Amino acid sequence: MENTAAQRAAEWLLAEHQAGHRFTTLGQPVTPTSISDAYDIQDRYVALLRRGGGETVGYKVGLTSATMQAFCRIDHPIAGVVLASRVHSSGARIRRSDFGRLGLEFEIAVRIKSDVPASKTAFTAEMIAPHINGVCAAIELVDDRAADYTNIDVRSLVADNSWNAGVVLSDFKPAWPDLEPLLGRATQNGDLIGEGHGRDILGHPFNSVAWLASQLASRGVTLKAGEVVMTGSVMKTIFPEHEAHYRFDLEGLGFVEVQVS
Repeated sequence: MENTAAQRAAEWLLAEHQAGHRFTTLGQPVTPTSISDAYDIQDRYVALLRRGGGETVGYKVGLTSATMQAFCRIDHPIAGVVLASRVHSSGARIRRSDFGRLGLEFEIAVRIKSDVPASKTAFTAEMIAPHINGVCAAIELVDDRAADYTNIDVRSLVADNSWNAGVVLSDFKPAWPDLEPLLGRATQNGDLIGEGHGRDILGHPFNSVAWLASQLASRGVTLKAGEVVMTGSVMKTIFPEHEAHYRFDLEGLGFVEVQVS
């Protein structure tokens, strides 16, 4: 996409957020006609967010299940950027009033140990594994701004930083069990609200990281040491409607908690 067009769209997105407007398909001032266009806008939108949000500290991967991809009429995941100011530690208190509509996604996060070198071929989980030195339970904060899911446009979603609004992380563990069968269970005020396994994230969470590395490489970017990757949710998104305590337990790995007010 032409630079000035992408910049206009990014500035419009920022204004929409600041005004508290509901999510709508990008049409004014610019319509992204491809996923590549959407990432061009995302790049510039994130650059605007960095002015008050600090540096990039990682990425999120979304639409990691076949069901969600079919729902959004796309055959691959999507990516967004995580900024330093949006990283919270387990036990954080989050206010619903700070979001258009807050959603919680219950995930496995990984920490990159060493820079992933550029590659002209697609990355695999086996290629990525040596570059990971930590795994933890995590909750992604998403802001869909009350989007109408019956008429969702994934290109507009991607342009809007794939709706990432923050992450809540537990302590990264330097050793972890087999992630494919790993059971994750989410509770609200102690009551079970959903569960899933590591295999629900593209078959294995490292497949998600490999997809991300390939996506970034296609845009001339690489994963860097110390960055965090939110690999995708093991269950459907939860949209809190009242004050509540949420906890996500990963069997044999640990848990993460967040208080929503």
